[in-house]
Amino acid sequence: MNGPFQTEQQLTAAVLPVEFEVLSPPPLLLPGEHLDHYQALRQAIFADLAPRSAIEWLLAIDVAELSWEIQRYRALRHKLLETYRQKAIEALLRRIDMVGIAPEFEDQAEYYTLQNALSWRIDPMAAGEIDARLASYGFDAHAITTEVYVQAREILVLFESLLNGAQTKRMLLLREINNHRFAAPLRRRQVEHT
Repeated sequence: MNGPFQTEQQLTAAVLPVEFEVLSPPPLLLPGEHLDHYQALRQAIFADLAPRSAIEWLLAIDVAELSWEIQRYRALRHKLLETYRQKAIEALLRRIDMVGIAPEFEDQAEYYTLQNALSWRIDPMAAGEIDARLASYGFDAHAITTEVYVQAREILVLFESLLNGAQTKRMLLLREINNHRFAAPLRRRQVEHT
């Protein structure tokens, strides 16, 4: 998909043949995903690859599905970072608010810390106040982001491996399509010369 952007008319040029529809059912969508987004991505890939044979169509279907998975992993990773940002706020608020708390009040202080972190996430005014309070203790946006990555490091490694695996598979499929295209004329020439 490194070529120039294609118009809607060009994108409809490579339509999945009816006999392959059964091999390319729509994916199971997660909340927030839209079938029309998947179909647009799939159609753009089909138009870009312009499959010429059954094998190329099968490979193009796999490329489209892997591309959808890659987009999904990226969106989920983004949501994950948002969730861990709230956890980072919780951790930093604990460092400020829990210092010197008597053991008998720790549970109540923890409850309020969790409530403050939730307020930070859903209430812009509370977020501004909490950000200012954190900044007064030296926790700026970079410190918060660092805390996010420290807390999310293991799950981020998982997402990185999912992304890398899907991207590697996609590159192998694209290479296979190219190999198939270059091998077909060679096979025809070999048949003609024998």
